[in-house]
Amino acid sequence: MKLVSDILESKGSEIWAVKPDNTVYESLQLMADKGIGSLLVMDGEKLVGIVTERDYARKVILEGKSSKNSTVAEVMTTRVLCVSPERTVDECMALMTDKRARHLPVLDHKRVVGVVSIGDLVKAMISEQQVLIDQLQHYISG
Repeated sequence: MKLVSDILESKGSEIWAVKPDNTVYESLQLMADKGIGSLLVMDGEKLVGIVTERDYARKVILEGKSSKNSTVAEVMTTRVLCVSPERTVDECMALMTDKRARHLPVLDHKRVVGVVSIGDLVKAMISEQQVLIDQLQHYISG
């Protein structure tokens, strides 16, 4: 069974983050530039939240606020689901499905070491299933 650490090893552990006092507009621009759907919100080395496209849609657009005048602190999610690098792909999938989350920051002793997305987990599961299929085909073929 693949672990979160395996995913980070293959995809990299680059982290994209903003500060709580950045504007929502700045965070959206960074998400667009990087082709991602969320950013960690960091106060120095400390994870204080996560801001997502969903936060923008629900807490800025639907409330008639301006993304250029609103700060990330006003719209970010502060109760962030996190996992350790030792968690399995299956455990993360269950957690994300249950909590309806799309991104999981990975913390190792309270230090952010990466982020995994639902797409990363699906890709890892497909890869594992393909290995199993290949092994079964080899076994059947003799």
